[in-house]
Amino acid sequence: MPADTVSTGPFARDPQHANLIVTRHPLLEHKVTLLRSVETPKKVFKELVDEIAQLLAYEVTADLRTEPRTIETPLETMEGAYVDGSRIIVVPVLRAGLGMVEGVLQLIPTARVGHIGLQRDDDTLEPADYYFKIPPGAEGSLHIVTDPMLATGGSASAAVSSLKRRGAASIRLMCIVCSPEGVRRMREDHPDVAVYAAAFDRALNDKGYILPGLGDAGDRLFGTL
Repeated sequence: MPADTVSTGPFARDPQHANLIVTRHPLLEHKVTLLRSVETPKKVFKELVDEIAQLLAYEVTADLRTEPRTIETPLETMEGAYVDGSRIIVVPVLRAGLGMVEGVLQLIPTARVGHIGLQRDDDTLEPADYYFKIPPGAEGSLHIVTDPMLATGGSASAAVSSLKRRGAASIRLMCIVCSPEGVRRMREDHPDVAVYAAAFDRALNDKGYILPGLGDAGDRLFGTL
C-alpha cells in the first residue's frame, strides 16, 4: 500500500482518501498475492476471486441492521438477531464484476442480484449503461457494487450514478485492487459511497492499468487473454 497509508488493526485508512476502507488480514493478503501472480491459472484465479469477495463482503456488511427473531433452541426459547438478505442487492459491473457475485452469495444466499453493463459513449467519451436490470425496492436496499479493479474510476462512478438515478440511496463499492486515481474520482463524484478494497495499489500506467495490479481481471476470469 502507499507509504502514507496507516494501518489500524484489521483496516488501513489513507488520510488523503477518507472514502477508502482497505481490509488488512493475513489470509486476504495471501490470497491477493496468489491472485496477482501471472502463474495463477484461470480455475484458481476464479476460486481466489470467490474467496476474496466473500471475505470483503463480511466487512462491507459489518454494520447491517438486524431484526429480533424469536426461535426455539433444543433447550429453550430465545430472541436472536436476523438479517433480511433480500434487502441486499449485489450489482456487478459487467463483465469482470460478475466474478465476485458468487463469493458474496456464499455469505448472503438470500441477497438479490442486478446487473449494469457499461460502454463508452462515442460522443461524450464517458461511460454509459447499455444494460441496466436491478431488482425492485431500490429505495430501501443496500446496493453492493462489485468490480475487481477500480482503475480510473470512470466505470464505477457511472454505475453508481445509474443506481442513484433509479432511486438507490445506500450504495457501497467493493473491489479487490484500487488505484489512488480511482479512489479520488469516486470521492469527488460520490463522497457518500464508501470504497472497500483488499489492496490499495501504487498508480496507473499510461494505458490505465493498475500497478502492480493483477492484469485484466475480466480476461483472466473468462479466459479471453
